[in-house]
Amino acid sequence: MKMKFYTMASLAAFVLFSCVSPKQLRQAEARYGELNGAYAELQGKYRTLEEELNKSKNQISNLQTQKQSADALLNTTNTQLDYVKQTNNLVLNQLKDLSVVTGAQAESIRRSLENIGAKDLYIQDLQGSIARKDSLNMALVMNLKGVLGNIDDKDVNIKVDKGVVYVDISDKLLFKSGSYEVTERAKEVLGKVAKVLNAQPDIEFLVEGHTDSIPLVKGGGMIDNWDLSVKRATTVVRILQDSYGMNPKRMTAAGRGEFVPITDNNTAEGRAANRRTRIVIIPQLDQFFKLLERKK
Repeated sequence: MKMKFYTMASLAAFVLFSCVSPKQLRQAEARYGELNGAYAELQGKYRTLEEELNKSKNQISNLQTQKQSADALLNTTNTQLDYVKQTNNLVLNQLKDLSVVTGAQAESIRRSLENIGAKDLYIQDLQGSIARKDSLNMALVMNLKGVLGNIDDKDVNIKVDKGVVYVDISDKLLFKSGSYEVTERAKEVLGKVAKVLNAQPDIEFLVEGHTDSIPLVKGGGMIDNWDLSVKRATTVVRILQDSYGMNPKRMTAAGRGEFVPITDNNTAEGRAANRRTRIVIIPQLDQFFKLLERKK
């Protein structure tokens, strides 16, 4: 009985597969290959996104740790300040009781000490404001790195230096060689930057064009590297304004030519690094000076 069953099953399988033509089989195999490739690509994207998520989590954890340390330091400072005030009052009362100083002199000293305490509080308030500005800069950097995460680090560099955010974009991403004509990929990159900057409407920024030290071959309406760097900067601000609705009042275009390199121009790698467009987030000095005003 079993032998009869196996014989029938084998016969059915033979009939089934004999009905599939070689063409259909090849098409099925090709489709399987496409699906397998798409699955592998999705796996790669998933791993990349997972790595970016882990990096963001680590950065957030570091910021939380820094905030906790700052809060602890502020609490310690306040405690020490209260202790100093109490000690000062005690010493003044003792001096007054001993008639070492007169009541008027003691009151003068007391006012001086109060002024010192007010200055300490003012300094703490200023430090807190600076810390908040640093936190905003860090959030801005994280957002920019998030939207530009799929671009090679050699082509885009984002950093904070002395409280200022810098975004360096290599010329090969934005412009054709020796020209201010943009590449196909330029709008993609600038669109991602504009998405972050448009979310911060109070931020003003400077767009700088930079070149290497190789003299420009005259032509195409350009005289030298100064001219090229200026035209590249104005091209970028026009794209941000016309294509992404950036308020032109927020932007300044400038050409720096070859005169502010970030590395040596003696190598091809160095010259490639120096050919860049730099976006500088301009510090809001009016707000900073308001912090310096003495509170009444």
